[in-house]
Amino acid sequence: MSSFAKFIGASLGWSLGGPIGGILGFALGSLIDGFTGLEDNFSKQRHGQKATKSGDFEISLLILAAVVIKADGKIDRRELDFVRRNFISMYGKEKANRAFKLFNGILKEDISTRQVCIQIRQHMSHASRLQLLHFLFGIAKADGAVSHVEIQIIKTISVYLYINNRDFESIRAMFSSASRGRSSGGYTSSTAYKILEITKKATNAEVKKAYRRLVKKHHPDKLRHLGEEYQKGAEDKFRQIQKAYEQIQKDRGM
Repeated sequence: MSSFAKFIGASLGWSLGGPIGGILGFALGSLIDGFTGLEDNFSKQRHGQKATKSGDFEISLLILAAVVIKADGKIDRRELDFVRRNFISMYGKEKANRAFKLFNGILKEDISTRQVCIQIRQHMSHASRLQLLHFLFGIAKADGAVSHVEIQIIKTISVYLYINNRDFESIRAMFSSASRGRSSGGYTSSTAYKILEITKKATNAEVKKAYRRLVKKHHPDKLRHLGEEYQKGAEDKFRQIQKAYEQIQKDRGM
């Protein structure tokens, strides 16, 4: 088996079965390098490993990224570059290049978003699914703005992943075109409240309670089982929550 096939087969568990396994099969089948020898892995692991590993998260991320990138009917180079940059940042250039080779195969496939999301939510923790959503908004924003079509497809994905509307709107607000303050690099007041999932009518005690709740929900330690590279991605979301809280504290003189 080639190094590329080993990259796919070595760390994957539940994602080698179900609709995700089918997409992988077609994507790998379209590549000259690496498919031979993986068929046994699909059959052996289809009902085997159930715990989410980094490989499962990677494949889920690539498939859903393909859905978002194709949502507006065109494939934007800036969005592809965003995926590549993030993979290089997380995995290093060699592994990122192998992942992106697979991604190019996935982009050619017709994907049942609902079926893929059902498989993901059956095996992936809520914290991991929130991180997937955060990454998808990053892809959509890579071309400068999150379009209405992209918002709708990410919303559909969030519903299929059993992510509630408050969590969806909180993460969406982090990528709002009006989210950054003009001079401080922070958030506008209205965006900060959306990120903390509260309104301006909230009391100071309710603001503190909302912040503590989000810190617990989005803490990077919840992704420790996926590896250090994913904790780094979660830390960005974590910092945005902290900045939103600090903005509200400043506005209120807390």
